[in-house]
This record gives sequence, structure tokens and C-alpha cells, in this order.
Amino acid sequence: MTYCVKCGSALPEEARYCPVCGAMVVAETIAVPAAKPKAIAAGLKLAFWGERFVAWLIDVIIIGVTIGILNLFNLLASFSLAGWPNWIPFFNASGVLYFLYWMFMEGIYGQSLGKMIMQIKVVRLDGSKIEFGNAALESVGKSFLLPLDCILGWALYPKSRQRAFNYLSQTIVVKVA
Repeated sequence: MTYCVKCGSALPEEARYCPVCGAMVVAETIAVPAAKPKAIAAGLKLAFWGERFVAWLIDVIIIGVTIGILNLFNLLASFSLAGWPNWIPFFNASGVLYFLYWMFMEGIYGQSLGKMIMQIKVVRLDGSKIEFGNAALESVGKSFLLPLDCILGWALYPKSRQRAFNYLSQTIVVKVA
């Protein structure tokens, strides 16, 4: 078992970043006697906040235009979402569509269209492909609680560049090439 040099927390096998403090795992990790330390794989680069924002903005424009077109049909058909829980902050029909979009795109490809254009993707802490559960959890923050998600992430996980829901889903955003 290896431990984080910065905070002393136990590290998952093959972790590249500490899930508690976000510190990069290096060859000098502290190990229990008779255990060899794990080294970080070369070539993994975290995406910058600006790149992530541009990718998010591209996605919001693409989905926003799609929602606008669907709303035209909605007006023509007089369709209403009776009983939709509008009293819940940030929870609305558009948020659900954004959530489904990000969950499926990142669950299948590890990237939304915006991330593909910006050449970044979401991966697990060990650099492996994320699963739908990870994608669903990290998409909740983007879809419904983005301001709080980002502020908490900037304050608590600046070195690993994780939003709060990236931390909870144990994911990071990295550059593709």
C-alpha cells in the first residue's frame, strides 16, 4: 500500500493523483515496509481551467441551439411539463438535457463535442476511461450546480484542477495529445 507524500492518505493502486488532496503521485511516495512505491505514468497533462471553460461554452451553445429548436416544437404542440419540480434551485428541463448529454458523451467517449474540439477528455484518477457512474456523478455538478461546483473545486483542489464533482467522481480532465 502506498501513501500520499503531502497528506499521508492511502492511495488506490495505480493512482496518478491523491483522491484526498489532489497531489501528484510521484516515485517518492511513502510505502509500508516491504511494499514498493508506485510511480506516475509519463505524459499525463491536466487541462487548464480556460480550456475547460471554452469546451463547456461550446457544449452550452450546441445544446442551447438544440433546446431552442425543440422549444419551437414545444410551443406549437402546447406541451407542458406539469408538476416539474421548479422549486428546486438550478433544476429544470434544460439542465436535465445538459446532464443527459454530458453523461452519455463522456460515459461513452470520455469527451463531449466541446472537449473533442479543445482536445481534452475526462479520465479516472489513474488515467483509465471513466464509466457511466463516474460520468453521471461529475455531470451533475456541470448541469445543476456549476457555480458552487467550480468555486468549491478552485478552493479545495487547485493542484489537481478538479471541480467538486470531479473530486466526488474521482475524475480529472486531461489533454488528449
